[in-house]
Amino acid sequence: MKKMKKIILIITALIFTLNINAQLDRSVMPTGGPSPKIKLDKPKEFKLKNGIKVLVVENHKLPRVNYSLRFDRKPIVEGEKAGVISLLGSMLGNGTTSISKDEFNEEVDFLGASVNVGFGSGFAFTLTKNNERVLDLFSDAVINPLLTEEEFEKEKEKLIEGLKSQKKDIDAISGRVGDALSYGKNHAYGEFITEQTIDNISFQDILDYHAKYFIPNNVYIVVIGDVNYKNVKSLISEKFGTWKKGKNIDDPEPVLTENVALTEINFVDLPTATQSAIQVTNNVDLKMTDEDYFAALLANQILGGGSEGYLFKNLRDDNAWTYGSYSRIGSSRYGVSRFTAEAKVRNMVTDSAVTEIVKEIQRVRTESVDPQRLKDVKATYLGNFIFSTERASTVASFALGQILNDLPDDYYETFIENINKVTAQDVKKAASKYFKIGNTRIIVVGRGSEVVENLEKVGFPINYFDKFANPIAKPIFNKPIPEGLTGFGVINNYINAIGGRQNLESVNTLVMKADLITPGAPFVPTAIIRQKLPNKSSFLIEANMQGQKITLSKTTFNGERGYNEAQGQRRDFEEDQLNESMKTKGIFEELYYTEDQLELVSINSVNYEDAYKVKVTIDGKVSHRYYSVENGLLLSTEDTDDNNNVVTTNFGDYQPVENIKLPFYTEIPAQKLEFKTTSAELNKELKDSSF
Repeated sequence: MKKMKKIILIITALIFTLNINAQLDRSVMPTGGPSPKIKLDKPKEFKLKNGIKVLVVENHKLPRVNYSLRFDRKPIVEGEKAGVISLLGSMLGNGTTSISKDEFNEEVDFLGASVNVGFGSGFAFTLTKNNERVLDLFSDAVINPLLTEEEFEKEKEKLIEGLKSQKKDIDAISGRVGDALSYGKNHAYGEFITEQTIDNISFQDILDYHAKYFIPNNVYIVVIGDVNYKNVKSLISEKFGTWKKGKNIDDPEPVLTENVALTEINFVDLPTATQSAIQVTNNVDLKMTDEDYFAALLANQILGGGSEGYLFKNLRDDNAWTYGSYSRIGSSRYGVSRFTAEAKVRNMVTDSAVTEIVKEIQRVRTESVDPQRLKDVKATYLGNFIFSTERASTVASFALGQILNDLPDDYYETFIENINKVTAQDVKKAASKYFKIGNTRIIVVGRGSEVVENLEKVGFPINYFDKFANPIAKPIFNKPIPEGLTGFGVINNYINAIGGRQNLESVNTLVMKADLITPGAPFVPTAIIRQKLPNKSSFLIEANMQGQKITLSKTTFNGERGYNEAQGQRRDFEEDQLNESMKTKGIFEELYYTEDQLELVSINSVNYEDAYKVKVTIDGKVSHRYYSVENGLLLSTEDTDDNNNVVTTNFGDYQPVENIKLPFYTEIPAQKLEFKTTSAELNKELKDSSF
């Protein structure tokens, strides 16, 4: 299966490029002088009889109009039916009672507009000339959504599939556990969706939630753009005035959860993790009206607001442990939020990273920031702020935020001035107040067998949790190896488990087809893998676009020569790649291992299954392979790429193909790439010209 891994590694770079979004550097600093003021036009306001409050800002610079709709609701506790809001939100915008989903989307596209409706908000964008029709569509989508049981079942299946894909996703686990431990699983901000809670949801629950919560009583609509106040007032009154008022909702406000009495490490074992996800976090009561709000913003910016922050400079620039380390502090009108400093680092430096993050938090709490650094941070922060005011969505959020947070009328006009007023002492005081390093959870998700021993030396007590924030006893990370068992013995057990040496040696060719699935990719490519003894191979990645097959990537080796082809560019194998391909033996590499190449290292947990860890050393190159203790099957491998990064590949869903078991599922967690085999053939005739 080594060749299968290679193709996945080759295409990872190709697929990854499909999802890259360019980011602009907004760190240009304003020149010195008196603090400028941001002048935001004061919106005109009116209210409909059904409770909708409308804010209108006329701006005739460009022929376009933006509508933002917001439900002013308290956070909702879903309890044993967590997920009903997500399901309802995904069903909204799928057509209305008067127009089908396809017709709706086609007309919106034809008008060059954008319309989106979710559970808590909605927006529409249009050119002025199409304003009335787009407002028709927007109001229809909001007031008369088409909710069908068929669509409910489809969205329910999608949500469950999404949860399955997150089972081994370190970011998803870290986020879920962080919220649950910080707020509590029964808190609006701490509860999470599971397959069980989704199973508890019926279509009637969807209808009940829609009837209860989708009411105009506390709805705000912000209109910004090329409109006339009197005309848009008339239009909105016409389109949204028919929306029937409902019963006022009396859900309780979220309550701030107490922080831990003393700082502790909360560890979640993820045996497949090649990195550790670290969160140093505590709950905070911070509102935009607080006197120290601006100082808290700058304290966070100094600590971890970007590439000039203490965390980034330390963990990335000085130590090269991570791609980035950042912090954030939340504010809420309810006074319920979190401060978090975080990073993802290599397993071997997890303990060191925790120590350094804590050190940098203490630094901003106890040391006065350098005057020049404070000046630079202010300039960067304000540069981003000023740039954001150019967007209509920002102006809309400011206008609404001013009302919801009970801010003074000149709040945003004096924003720059208030930032510039913050002193080094103010920063230190705010950091000391909100970065509660003595009452902090240090949440770590990582491979316990490689991380915990050193974490225990950091000095904080460690409590253990599973992936759903349930407390557990400390796992046994390294179990004793059975007496007399060797690495060569484990390999022989694997060979027997998938079919036996004789059957494997009888395979001359292997042809596999698979779907390659990665989040965010605009299509699902197909991989076709052909292998022929002794070492011929061809890996083709293609996509079906509008009925035509397009080659995305191709790698071929005919036993003597090879090349890579991508995006129409062909490159012959260089000497090192050519030598490696020539050394590759057979289709099943385990057949050719020798005793001196193998070392049985330990028993580890892989996807919560005990596995023998076998160290393989060939020509000085080291890799690790994990074989199930229970059934002998290969579960995972670890290889080092050209950049010295450890690449983990997981295998599963073994299915018989004639007399041999092959893994029909392959995954690279770091790239969130899945390889789902659709067919496999043994000993199919392959001509040499195929390579």
